[in-house]
Amino acid sequence: MCDFSRVLVPAELTVPQRLETPLFVLEPLGPQHNDEDYAAWTSSIEHIHSTPGWEGSKWPYEMSLDENRADLERHARDFEQRRGFTYTVLDRPDGTVIGCVYIYPGDAGVKVLSWVRAASAELDAELWRAVNAWLAESWPFERVEYAARS
Repeated sequence: MCDFSRVLVPAELTVPQRLETPLFVLEPLGPQHNDEDYAAWTSSIEHIHSTPGWEGSKWPYEMSLDENRADLERHARDFEQRRGFTYTVLDRPDGTVIGCVYIYPGDAGVKVLSWVRAASAELDAELWRAVNAWLAESWPFERVEYAARS
C-alpha cells in the first residue's frame, strides 16, 4: 500500500524546480496555473484516459474551476512538504499548459504519471523520454514505475 503521508525525498536534496527541453518546460504546478490547467485537461478527458498509466483511473472527472484550484493547492502543499511532486508542462514556444507530470509514492519506490492534452498528443512519448532521463539524472529514486510509451 502506498503511503502518501511520508516524505518522498531527503531534506538535503535540492528538489529540481525545472526541466527544460526544446519542446516544453516543466515547473511546479500551483494555483497560478488554474485556468490553463483546467482548460487543458477538460478538453482532453478521453485522451488522458487512453494514455498509458491512466487506463481505469477515476481522474479526470468533471469538477468546477474552484475544485480544480483546490486540487492544485493540494499538489503545491505536497510539493512543499516533499510528499509528492507535480509539474505543469508548458509549451516551449508559447508557454501554454499542455500537460502534467506527477511523482508520488508507489508500491515499491515512486509512481510517475504524465499526460498531455489531446491537441499535443504527439509530445506524449517525448515527454516520457525526457522525464525518464531527468529522473535518472536528477532524482534519488531507485525504483520508478512509469508506464512505457511506444
